Amino acid sequence: DEIPTVVGIFSAFGLVFSVSLFAWICCQRKSSKSNKTPPYKFVHVLKGVDIYPENLNSKKKFGADDKSEAKNKSAMPKNSLHLDLEKRDLNGNFPKTTPKIQSSPDLENLSPKRFAERKKDSVSPDSLKSITSLSSEDKQDKLGTLFFSLEYNFEKKAFVVNIKEARGLPAMDEQSMTSDPYIKMTILPEKKHKVKTRVLRKTLDPAFDETFTFYGIPYSQIQDLTLHFMILSFDRFSRDDVIGEVLIPLAGIELSEGRLLMDREITKRNVRKSSGRGELLISLCYQSTTNTLTVVVLKARHLPKSDVSGLSDPYVKVNLYHAKKRISKKKTHVKKCTPNAVFNELFVFDIPCEGLDDISIEFLVLDSERGSRNEVIGRLTLGSSAEGTGGEHWKEICEYPRRQIAKWHMLCDG
Repeated sequence: DEIPTVVGIFSAFGLVFSVSLFAWICCQRKSSKSNKTPPYKFVHVLKGVDIYPENLNSKKKFGADDKSEAKNKSAMPKNSLHLDLEKRDLNGNFPKTTPKIQSSPDLENLSPKRFAERKKDSVSPDSLKSITSLSSEDKQDKLGTLFFSLEYNFEKKAFVVNIKEARGLPAMDEQSMTSDPYIKMTILPEKKHKVKTRVLRKTLDPAFDETFTFYGIPYSQIQDLTLHFMILSFDRFSRDDVIGEVLIPLAGIELSEGRLLMDREITKRNVRKSSGRGELLISLCYQSTTNTLTVVVLKARHLPKSDVSGLSDPYVKVNLYHAKKRISKKKTHVKKCTPNAVFNELFVFDIPCEGLDDISIEFLVLDSERGSRNEVIGRLTLGSSAEGTGGEHWKEICEYPRRQIAKWHMLCDG
């Protein structure tokens, strides 16, 4: 019986204490509110300007009476200078303002012609536009810079190329405004040695730092070689984009004294048409009623040898593009050991849009090799933006639908 009574007494004392504490806190808050001064307007403290209310007199306080402010405004002349906190710069300094000069007869009678004469030295908007347009064109033409080093190891009779980095590459992906660059390098003219770097994701200044060593090249033959760097951007959903190329003739370059550091500007890819790549006979027919395109790969002639060992084993890969995106692909059978192949294979493509304005076809003539990657012998592109016979052929099938039109085309370098 004693325990419940003790608990009840303690709980009663606790309740009385909490109520009295709450009442004391409320009284303190009321007294503090009554003693507070009117609130000041808060502004950012900027450099060079003292806006603390303690340092201002009663007339300059933000909480001053409206009547006094109205009197000050009316008494202040219109042309007098006054501080405006909202017109300060980022450093908190007020801009230098020049007082307005009172009007005089000489200034009023000043003609517009004299004002025009004073502004002759200023830059006109047209000149500014031309300057900006030139600068933008220069930026578009610049494709970046490639940095690399060359060295010859006399003990191992090896030619060493180190691809260091590339800077200032253009963005090939319009959405992310970046590129996924990598570099292919070929030693010309034989094209026996072909290497490529790894792909670096989402960068316009890739640092590769990869070294390639080519054995069995005598130092006496270095002067006859040419290095060909192809800078590309990897594309997972379509063919990789070509950014540009760099050609380095090794004639006149002395490597006997050690490693040589070099850098070259990347230039646009020069699509070189060569009779040594051979020719391809293609027949096209556009069916406007069914919106289909019939492609017949007929013949190839004068194809080059794949290597010293013998003739090539050609076949043709056909890629259909819509707005630079590959939407379909076909390929012919392989023809063994012949420079003049007869294919006679027909392919029908469904066109996803009305007309052929955004459609293009790429023909890749490849050499089939077992156990290694097939080498591209030559390339041909037909479309509205194609040059030469490719554009002429495409124009004819657009003007004469339902008619099969065949033409020979020179193959470009792969």
